[in-house]
Amino acid sequence: MNNPYASQQKQALNRGSGPQAEGWALIEMARRLDAAKQSGDSSEILTQCRLNWRIWTILQSELVDPECTVPKEIRENLLSLSNFIDKRSTEVIGSPTADKLDVLININRQIGAGLMENNETSAEDTAAPTQQPSNPYAPGGTSGSSNTEI
Repeated sequence: MNNPYASQQKQALNRGSGPQAEGWALIEMARRLDAAKQSGDSSEILTQCRLNWRIWTILQSELVDPECTVPKEIRENLLSLSNFIDKRSTEVIGSPTADKLDVLININRQIGAGLMENNETSAEDTAAPTQQPSNPYAPGGTSGSSNTEI
């Protein structure tokens, strides 16, 4: 059975930018980590923690790439955060308990939302400006225009 929500998400990711896909992945991981936390199943906690760690490893590899376009200060902060994720992930893998997941869930939600938000802002900034109708009554407006919209 096809899930319309899943296919809508897949289409959005195919059309989206790299940061948007990364943001979505982090938010999805937050959801999965939270579900594992709620279940309390240590094998599920372990599985989701390992997957989250892989995603952060991919992000790290992009951040250390010499062609990375992320500003230096942000890149350094994200790499520092990635080191924290590495340490916390090894703690969870060593002893997979639900109480250790909260910080990973919160970080993923915050960074994921930021990536999604920044991407939307960038798309709005690069969109063609909309042309406003001229108002002959506004300061600097064109007088004598017969095509005025109110």
